[in-house]
Amino acid sequence: MKIDLLNPVSEKLLGTVAGFKGEFKGAYNIRQDSGCAGRRSTDNIRIIPHREGKPGIEIHVATGTPGETVYIPAVVSHGNVEDLTYNDFYVGEGAKVTIVAGCGVHTDDGGTAKHNGVHRFFISRGAEVRYEEKHIGEGGGSGSRRIDPVSDIYLEEDASLSIETVQLSGVDESDRVTTAVLKARARLIIRERLLTDGDQHARTRFDVVMEGEGSGCDVVSRSVARGRSRQEFFSRIVGKARCTGHSSCDAILADEAVVTAAPQLDALSPDAALIHEAAIGRIASEQILKLRTLGLTEAEAEARIIDGFLK
Repeated sequence: MKIDLLNPVSEKLLGTVAGFKGEFKGAYNIRQDSGCAGRRSTDNIRIIPHREGKPGIEIHVATGTPGETVYIPAVVSHGNVEDLTYNDFYVGEGAKVTIVAGCGVHTDDGGTAKHNGVHRFFISRGAEVRYEEKHIGEGGGSGSRRIDPVSDIYLEEDASLSIETVQLSGVDESDRVTTAVLKARARLIIRERLLTDGDQHARTRFDVVMEGEGSGCDVVSRSVARGRSRQEFFSRIVGKARCTGHSSCDAILADEAVVTAAPQLDALSPDAALIHEAAIGRIASEQILKLRTLGLTEAEAEARIIDGFLK
């Protein structure tokens, strides 16, 4: 079913953050400038307005869903919009589902284009969820483009959640907060990719508590900071039982950019195995030199290295 309520700016943003080409297959909800531009449920995935009266939706994935995709992107297509939405995901036992989210904000005037998505994930026993999220800012002028995503995650026994989150251009300010609680044998994997430039500022905060025996998490952030941009990375992993936890922050610095990394590991059980790794620095000169011997300019070589690093 073709969606006709979108403006051209929104269509372009949706194509970037969610692969939109005039329609979505399966279940979807499109949020445009704080309103709903289209919604569809399926037999296994039901999307309804938030029952607590908050702006936003609830997504209910039926027990045993064999492997479907639901799209829930949001766009802000002009300035002077500060969008806030609450989205709750209820995933039934044994279900397998991919959630394609993402947000694009655009302003060509002096007004702020802002989206704040507060997501709660209630993932039942044995369910497997993949969550894909892309963020982008576009437009000119002096208006600010801001995206502040919040994710609260609850994983029941044997449940798993894999998150791929990407912010690669145009967002002036972002504060990304993720909290998670894991029960026995639950698994959480997070892969973050982040690029800032100019005077942009990005803050990332992860707080994961592993309560159950045999639970595990793997949190990896890779980022590039250019211009006079600033990045802050905070991670806290708490092990309350026999569990495995790993976090890693790797960042490339250029120009006058600044990156801060502050890891914290709390082992509250003698059987908690927790590891953190961090590396921050410039692109190695020998990498640039090697690519220049292949005919690339210094700028082209640097771009090639950055592209590879953020894949």
